Amino acid sequence: MPGEGSAKGRRGEARPRVLALWKPFGVLSRFTPEAGHPGLAELVPVRGVYPVGRLDRDSEGLLLLSDDGALAHALTDPRAGHPRTYWAQVEGEPGNAALQALARGVDVQGRRTRPARVRALTGPPALPPRPVPIRFRKSVPTAWLELVLTEGRNRQVRRMTAAVGHPTLRLVRVAIGPLRLLELGIAPGAWRALRPDEERALRACAQPSRPASQRASSSAAAAKRSGSRRSERTR
Repeated sequence: MPGEGSAKGRRGEARPRVLALWKPFGVLSRFTPEAGHPGLAELVPVRGVYPVGRLDRDSEGLLLLSDDGALAHALTDPRAGHPRTYWAQVEGEPGNAALQALARGVDVQGRRTRPARVRALTGPPALPPRPVPIRFRKSVPTAWLELVLTEGRNRQVRRMTAAVGHPTLRLVRVAIGPLRLLELGIAPGAWRALRPDEERALRACAQPSRPASQRASSSAAAAKRSGSRRSERTR
């Protein structure tokens, strides 16, 4: 099975693994089943890896699993602001006012969401049909939105679209940082280990970025040290 087993480093030691799974609808983001709902163990028979973040049972898409705790922490730390991209099929057809409100941030459970990148897709994206179709009402059209968030609050996309009057009917996470679901070559329920170049790109994305003020301070300190060394050489 693709992705099974440990990758070896230069000296034969096991290096951390990072797996990409297309979590299907109805599966929990945990290995053990609960209340009749299947867990990840039915899809990923790999020991020692754990979900990096989560997707709700009724959501689909890209879910990472890893045995690298530091990487998992870096990717899920809410202060880091790593981008996650979602496609949401919503009830009704949101206008510019609704899209701008989503982009600015809306109040969800007493807190305003961070600014997001939001756009309406021109048509249904190229996704396989969901095994349980969404409810269909002939009198109510639907539309697809793309939302790029930098935070991961509980059921955030669903609560955001509901706040502007357009409940989410289907939700698919299609990217985490540089990893795009439809470019990974996996189907719903399938998984594979990331290639070295994909893992490098993900780890680079997970590196914390310092604020401009800190970068400026570091540059000034480096320039001061360089000036001191030049002064010492001329003495």
